[in-house]
Amino acid sequence: QVQPVESGGGSVQAGGSLSVSCAASGYNVTLNCMQWFRQRPGQGREWVADIPGTGVAVYAISVKGRFTASQDNTKNTVYLQTNSAKVDDTAVYYCAARRNPDCTGSYYWGQGTQVVVSS
Repeated sequence: QVQPVESGGGSVQAGGSLSVSCAASGYNVTLNCMQWFRQRPGQGREWVADIPGTGVAVYAISVKGRFTASQDNTKNTVYLQTNSAKVDDTAVYYCAARRNPDCTGSYYWGQGTQVVVSS
């Protein structure tokens, strides 16, 4: 059974570092596609980044240049981080494992991790 589990959320000051991780049991991140999403207060869930198993990460315009998505194959874990957090990054961050390596197909969602960025 595929089960992503996020961790690393918490509180951070604007301009500081934000980092969340997602461990995917029952799923090989090297061979497949993991994605990051977030849900800001009062808004719908938005796509943040793709981490194709053998490709280059792709980012939403809202975070491109500020966020870095990466993976550690030895830990079967993916990460999302920034060194320049903004108040607008306050959200619940979710990772999703996709059914297909090209980031299509069914979603396997994690439970989410809350990040609060304060000014």
